[in-house]
Amino acid sequence: MSVAAVPGKPRATLLERFTTTEHKRLGIATTVTAVCFFFAGGLLALVMRTELAHSGLQVVSTDTYNQLFTIHGSTMFFLFASPVVMGVGMYFVPLQVGADGLVWPRAALLSYWVYLLAGLTLWSGFLTQSGAAKWAWHAFYPLSDANASPWLGGDLWLIGVGLSQAAVLVMACCILATIVRRRAPGMTVLRLPLFTWSMIATILMVIPAYPVIVAATTLLFIDRNFADVFTTGGGSVTWQHLFWFYAHPLVYVVFFPLVGAVGETIATFSRRRFFGYRVTQVSLLAFAALSTSVWGHHMMTQQDVNNRFFSFTTTAIAVPAGIEYFGFLGTMWGGRIRLRTPMLFALGFVVLFLIGGLTGIFVGSPPLDYHVHDTYFVVAHFHYTLFGGTVFGLFTAIYYWFPKVTGRLLGEKLGRWHFAFMFAGALLTFIPWFFLGHEGMPREIADYPAWRGWDTLNILSTIGAYLLFVSFILFLVNVFRSLRLGELAGPDPWEGQTLEWIADSPPPRHNFDRLPPVKSFAPLLDLRLEGKDPHVAVQRAT
Repeated sequence: MSVAAVPGKPRATLLERFTTTEHKRLGIATTVTAVCFFFAGGLLALVMRTELAHSGLQVVSTDTYNQLFTIHGSTMFFLFASPVVMGVGMYFVPLQVGADGLVWPRAALLSYWVYLLAGLTLWSGFLTQSGAAKWAWHAFYPLSDANASPWLGGDLWLIGVGLSQAAVLVMACCILATIVRRRAPGMTVLRLPLFTWSMIATILMVIPAYPVIVAATTLLFIDRNFADVFTTGGGSVTWQHLFWFYAHPLVYVVFFPLVGAVGETIATFSRRRFFGYRVTQVSLLAFAALSTSVWGHHMMTQQDVNNRFFSFTTTAIAVPAGIEYFGFLGTMWGGRIRLRTPMLFALGFVVLFLIGGLTGIFVGSPPLDYHVHDTYFVVAHFHYTLFGGTVFGLFTAIYYWFPKVTGRLLGEKLGRWHFAFMFAGALLTFIPWFFLGHEGMPREIADYPAWRGWDTLNILSTIGAYLLFVSFILFLVNVFRSLRLGELAGPDPWEGQTLEWIADSPPPRHNFDRLPPVKSFAPLLDLRLEGKDPHVAVQRAT
């Protein structure tokens, strides 16, 4: 049985699929599109990792490697991680706040199509005569000017990045407006679910940062085709200031909402209210505020920024991050933990993201940063934040909310195998990079000399990458199998705590027939603590 055949989910016509303003369909479309870009970018990474398994060029040329590297990094940040959290937000924020839809739904629909076309534009660089952009995902100037990179693929990259991030900005504004204007009766700001609160903090980072990259890519496009912009003295440093002012909040944007999803998953499977909810709210806002004050640590080795200031703000971020971890641990402490697949991925997030966070403190120290700057140590650090945070957080959300979206549970056995291969693959892929970076292996290279002795660590990393590939195959098999043969979930298979679990699975067009009273950020848990079945209580009230 397909998703559309699940009772309560009518089959949409082709026109409705292309023109829908329903937040659930927009959320699914954005999330699925982002995941497709993720798999495409992952295949590029697998080719690169195969090339780097041994010294010497075996698989691709240096020019091709540079194209793969640029599009891989650009895809993962601009086309996957940033849009996917907005897709999850568009689907679940209205459900969590008790709304029947998004504010400005036509703007959200337009932003989806702009995002999709922008992503295809970025990838279309491969179809040009000289290939795709070759300047890495950060497009440092003057490597990205018309003299060093005169090819059409560079212009397509700028168009794709600028438009895709403008689309994400519009999505974020629609979600924030929904939270402000369409909350259920009794749902004050201090009673919003943790995931919704994490979306607020995310959007407060998106609004000041994303217009900067739209402006920067526009200016670079003008510089390459019409008039001098960055060619004046200090232009290369100016580009880095603009880019990193956007890109470092981006690193937090891509995992912040999933911190909320992981927190709710841990609370549900620990059968406890989330520990330290109010303090975690403050920590999310503090984290968001600090995010716009740390971009200069990417430029410490240039001696062109105040290293002491940026080292201080970078280290200070560890405080709100630690508070969130105490919230996770405090919630599990004394709880009746159920180790179902969503909980396993949540625990994987906690472990792997901790590695990324702690190593971020190391590179925030100028003396240590001088040693490992532009080496594989830095690559390992941000892959543990992006993969350990965004990807593990996303799969936590997928396994947790899949029954709500489709009406069916994902297979538990395949889910556990997926987790095992993905967790082992992440450790084996990225841990060798710390040692390679410490030994001086530069990032963004297609080859390395055999006498450096880096082959063994690179072989181990490549084996880990293939384990990750197997894990994603298992996930796809699980999804397609569960859509047809998965166990029917009912409205609340996990005994969830927030309002989306009172709706049918999948939710109807208007989401809710009637809502329970909202007295806290976990209204369904409140009813259970009063000895009431939330679904029976709502049916009786109806």
